[in-house]
Amino acid sequence: MANTPKAPDIRIRPIAPRDDAAIAHITRTALRAHGLDIPGTAYFDPELDHLSAYYSADERNRAYFVAVDRQDTVLGGVGFSVFPSLDRCAEVQKLYVDETARRQGIGTAFMDVIEVAARERGFRHLYLETHSNLKAALRLYEHLGFDLIERPSFVKHSTMDRFFFKDISENE
Repeated sequence: MANTPKAPDIRIRPIAPRDDAAIAHITRTALRAHGLDIPGTAYFDPELDHLSAYYSADERNRAYFVAVDRQDTVLGGVGFSVFPSLDRCAEVQKLYVDETARRQGIGTAFMDVIEVAARERGFRHLYLETHSNLKAALRLYEHLGFDLIERPSFVKHSTMDRFFFKDISENE
């Protein structure tokens, strides 16, 4: 059974074009707050302002989800996309939650949704890259059973300095 956010009025749904500006704002605000509004981070990703179009362009290999409240206000988001460097592996991407919505279980619920959606698309592993400045994210990934790994040979965001991997195959 998937975890759900602690607040009963929060739900997770696929991203829509109307969510793009809010997710870009939440992402950039979080990165800026941690001194990561620099090249080599998601802050400057060309698709950041149009995530709904980016993720819907290849729904077999990508997905993005947002958490919203009862008024459909976006509280955060997370996505995944095929990670071509590893067999049947999806990369968890852009998990950010607005500072007003943190500590409500949204991050854990997001990761449950990502695991299920990735597994449904045939992925058997999850990879992610993050930064040592993002302490809450590091704790979340470790709590959810991700293993810290060496820096892969291919890293999209060159500033990232922590890399994680998780087997989601469920004993095939």
